[in-house]
Amino acid sequence: MRIPRFAPSRTVLIVALLVAAALTTAAWLGLQPPSPPAEPASPSAEATPTPATAPAGPPWRYGRADARFTVVEYADLECPFCRAYFAVLKRWIDAHPDVSWQWHHLPLPLHEPAASADARLVECVGEAGGQAAFWQAAEWVYTHTRGDGQGLPEGLRYPDLTPAAQQCLDSDRPDALIRAQSASAAQEGIKVTPTLRLQDRQSGKTLLLHGSVEGDALLSAIDLLAASAAAEPASKEMPAESLGDMPR
Repeated sequence: MRIPRFAPSRTVLIVALLVAAALTTAAWLGLQPPSPPAEPASPSAEATPTPATAPAGPPWRYGRADARFTVVEYADLECPFCRAYFAVLKRWIDAHPDVSWQWHHLPLPLHEPAASADARLVECVGEAGGQAAFWQAAEWVYTHTRGDGQGLPEGLRYPDLTPAAQQCLDSDRPDALIRAQSASAAQEGIKVTPTLRLQDRQSGKTLLLHGSVEGDALLSAIDLLAASAAAEPASKEMPAESLGDMPR
């Protein structure tokens, strides 16, 4: 007796092939090693935030940038009183971190042209080297100048004057700045050096102090400025002779 044979339909063959392909793929995937977990990308150098820094340049500052009080000194680099006061005020600022020091050029006519020549030098050294270089240059000028408009000894040059500083000296950039600061002082009626303007950054109040204001007197002026900040709107002037002496 012959047993009848049944030919599979075309649809059944296609389904069988798809199932076989799926089983083969699953078996292949089961043999592969697991992929390692993706590691988080490390931030690039460009993405790392950097703290903002104040650009170096005038007005030149000494001391803490966040100090509440600022002593703005109007000074002449040929002025003998300014020269004697420079180291004293620097030591005092070092001992009082809540007060910073800001420089303002005021070359006096009786000390020209040496006073402006000194100012040009320290400005260009500062432009090339930054805040610390400016204050170092100012100290060097006061140490070496003959004072009273006589200027630096003939032939004496600032040590290690950089090409950038020399390029500045060969330009008129420092002249424009010095003239602008001198004009600003004249508009405020400031004609002698040293003159100090004490500023309270918190209240915006100021006190104008004449002469080499020292020690306890400067602290008293700060106390007065802070105490009057909430009550008195304008600025005051205090003569140097009404102020005491700074502890040495």
